[in-house]
Amino acid sequence: MHIEQLRDYCIAKKGVTEHFPFDEVTLVFKVMDKMFALSSLERWEKGEETINLKCDPEKAIALREEFEGVNSGWHMNKRLWNTVTINTGDVSDDLVRELINHSYDLVVKGLTKKLQKELNRL
Repeated sequence: MHIEQLRDYCIAKKGVTEHFPFDEVTLVFKVMDKMFALSSLERWEKGEETINLKCDPEKAIALREEFEGVNSGWHMNKRLWNTVTINTGDVSDDLVRELINHSYDLVVKGLTKKLQKELNRL
């Protein structure tokens, strides 16, 4: 998966916007202004193709035990975020898409009812 494919997949989801809130190289995807994915473009250019994704705590542990390419979130809450290494070893593009979906769904589930209704109207 290339960074453009990753971006296209994330941005195509309902209510998603992209930002650079931290610096000029950390691409952040938000749904209804809540972060669900982020990736360093600088690291991608160096061949370190990773994305940080929110994850259910129990699932996060299971994924880290099963896949070498899934680790606790770099610079994130280690309980709730995973860093997923793309294009190496045991992490398939299908798994990346599944984990993006999971992260997006977790964030949507945590939105207020008002924001969920607003998202459904988009």
